[in-house]
Parts: sequence; structure tokens; C-alpha cells
Amino acid sequence: MTAQRNPEPTDNEELMPFQLPQVPYMSADLVLPGVLDKYLEDDNLWVPTSDSVSFKPLLLNTSAGYYVNLLRVRKSGVLSRHRHTGTVHAVVLKGRWFYLEHDWVAEEKSFAFEPPGETHTLFVPEDVTEMITLFIVHGGYTYVDPYGKATGYEDVFTKLESTRAHYKNIGIPESELEKIIR
Repeated sequence: MTAQRNPEPTDNEELMPFQLPQVPYMSADLVLPGVLDKYLEDDNLWVPTSDSVSFKPLLLNTSAGYYVNLLRVRKSGVLSRHRHTGTVHAVVLKGRWFYLEHDWVAEEKSFAFEPPGETHTLFVPEDVTEMITLFIVHGGYTYVDPYGKATGYEDVFTKLESTRAHYKNIGIPESELEKIIR
């Protein structure tokens, strides 16, 4: 049964909205319409990390230590080698990629789960001109060399600062960034 957007008042409890207040201090809902259509096309919202790699933040949850973003890669080869401190969930929207350490390939319409502690090297195959994947990242990444020596770090706070700098640089108001922070 599909409910109306604003149903008429009713005695039918099934169609009645929740009648009590929400829990105190709860974060606000966030809805980004057209995230897989027009949102993909607005190049200003893609935060570049290199000439061929950028991300588009959808949610930067600083209170819970995770972020949700679209990752776009427009060049084949190794993207990064990193270790996770938390879980990662991924849905491939375009193209494909794999980890040098595993025998599976994450292809368009695939879902991948990555456990905390996992270290791997993301590779985009030669015949892929553009890869876009939705990533939900809990905790952070420690970038490492082939022997595990740390070379860099990324988490919700570094994503926030990169996004803030990019938005400021191209004139997107801080209020637009604040919409996706929880």
C-alpha cells in the first residue's frame, strides 16, 4: 500500500504518523534528490584528489566517524594501497575495479564488503575509462607501502577539510557543505 505524502487526519493507526517527539539531539535527516542522475553530473561538487581521481561527498558524519561518498577514477592503474580501521561497504555504479590481493572483481552493480584490518591495493583495469563507486567508510584509511609502512591517512575529518577547501576555492558557500555534515 502506498501512503499519500500528506494523508488526511485519520483514526486508522496504520496511516497515522508517529505521534511522539523524536529522541533528543538526534541528527537531522538528509535526502539528496537525484543522487544517481543530476548529482553525478555536477562537476563542481567533485573534490579532486589528483588529475584523474575525485570524490563527491554525500554524508560526512563527524559524530559517528564515517562518511559516504562517490569515488570517480578516470585513469587505469593503481589508485591506492591502504588499511582499514573500520568496515567499508561499496556499490559499483560504473566501470569495475579489484584488489591486487584478491581474486574477485567488483563490477558494475556489484556490492563489496571490506572488513576492518584489511590491507589491499585498489586497481582499475586498462579498459575502464571511468569508474564510479559509492563507498560507505567507517573509521579511516592508513595508506601504506607494500610492507605496511604508513605513508598517509584519510578519514571523515580529512574528507571534510578537503571538501571545505575545494568548495571555498570554487565559490560554493559553506552552507552547502554544512548540509551534508552530521
